[in-house]
Amino acid sequence: MKDRPWKPNVTVAAVIERDGRFLLVEEETPEGLRFNQPAGHLEEGESLEEAAVREALEETAHRFVPEYLVGIYQWTRPQGDITYLRFAYGGRIEGEEVGRRLDEGIVRAVWMSIDEVRATADRHRSPLILRCIEDWLAGERHPLALVRHYR
Repeated sequence: MKDRPWKPNVTVAAVIERDGRFLLVEEETPEGLRFNQPAGHLEEGESLEEAAVREALEETAHRFVPEYLVGIYQWTRPQGDITYLRFAYGGRIEGEEVGRRLDEGIVRAVWMSIDEVRATADRHRSPLILRCIEDWLAGERHPLALVRHYR
């Protein structure tokens, strides 16, 4: 019997495309340097949208404006120890805070073409990175109102 009840880790991700390139981060992980969308965990008291905005700023120094919900994704790591429930938001950036220090573990923010993203799939933090981008490219755009946050 487990010590505590099972629950998924709720995360958010920002899918940001500009001029045919996607904003990703290269980050330190236990498996080495990996690519990810600007992404992270929902924190107590914030909405999913607010979390996506915060994570994008903390990890890339770009001010992200969510415009759509791209999708909701459930993924369990191959080790079977962690299940993620990811809410991926698509939108635009409105400026960059040049000189802002990035979150610990983030090596750099990088713009990559879809071909570059596909070519680096073996270095992705999870299969969700490419899946979210592929869904964005396929036109997946859902209204933000699909997710309701009550305070």
